[in-house]
Amino acid sequence: MEVRITPALAEHMQTKGKRNICVEVAQSNASDFEVTEIFLRLASDSLASYLHEKKRYRMLETDGFHVLLPPYKLEFEDTVTFDVKRFWIFKRLICKGISL
Repeated sequence: MEVRITPALAEHMQTKGKRNICVEVAQSNASDFEVTEIFLRLASDSLASYLHEKKRYRMLETDGFHVLLPPYKLEFEDTVTFDVKRFWIFKRLICKGISL
């Protein structure tokens, strides 16, 4: 599996002072149907260390950045790409190549 971070995301992470991307699975069962989706966030070095050591997240390094993957099963394509999407003044992380 090859992990890529787009230049736009790398620039965004440098302005935020973060170098860790955390991949998690978010679940909501507060209604009649259950919703499960992939949740991405930038993590501090202390949180990344905690997730790697205590929660057994896998840490992959690419271009000076770290990607933390959860210990439970996700499906990965040959290439996983992380990017930042901008809408007006809001930014959110997106990924291609990871599915539940």
